[in-house]
Amino acid sequence: MKKHSFAIKVCGITRQSDLSTAMGMGAHFCGFVFHPGSPRYIAPERAAALDSALVRRVGVFVNQDAEEIMETMKTARLEFAQLHGAQSLDCARRIGPEKVIRVLWPDRYESLDALQKEMELWADSCAWFLLDAGSHGGGHGVSLDWNALAALKSPRPWFLAGGLSSASLNKALEQCTPNGIDLNSGVEAIPGQKSPQKLLAALKPLISYTPYHIA
Repeated sequence: MKKHSFAIKVCGITRQSDLSTAMGMGAHFCGFVFHPGSPRYIAPERAAALDSALVRRVGVFVNQDAEEIMETMKTARLEFAQLHGAQSLDCARRIGPEKVIRVLWPDRYESLDALQKEMELWADSCAWFLLDAGSHGGGHGVSLDWNALAALKSPRPWFLAGGLSSASLNKALEQCTPNGIDLNSGVEAIPGQKSPQKLLAALKPLISYTPYHIA
């Protein structure tokens, strides 16, 4: 693997045991899904009750508006809003650019240049990007074309997502250099429940990386 600094995000957390395991294995961010149609959905009040003292708290929102997102962030004690839907630049600015992780799907764009132009458009309205596989949603276990992202010059730090697991992480990080990795379906026993064994297998090879500095 190429050695570079990065952050670890474990998404789709629904249980304290999974959150504690992720923190114990060096995660920097935890993600809670607030889309009712997801098998990883967690109620804001339940998320608020989970102890996450060692990590930054992220809420995943599909098509909620700024008011609902901000209210949920307050209830669930969130530091970041991960926007998975058609939320506008204005929505992101109302939430606060320093609190926004903008999800983009490279498969939607006909070229890397087109993707980079979209990232430039959003650069002043978010703190991070998250690049996911497929054309919408997330947590479906599909991988990106990592080699196609090798020349990416992102104006903001970015997470690589898309079914990452112990079987795919080495290859992914040899082919592109994200600032963070997002683990979800690839480290689950069943949707909504993480496998400690799969988490350990995925994260153990990453110990030699330099942790990404999170302000």
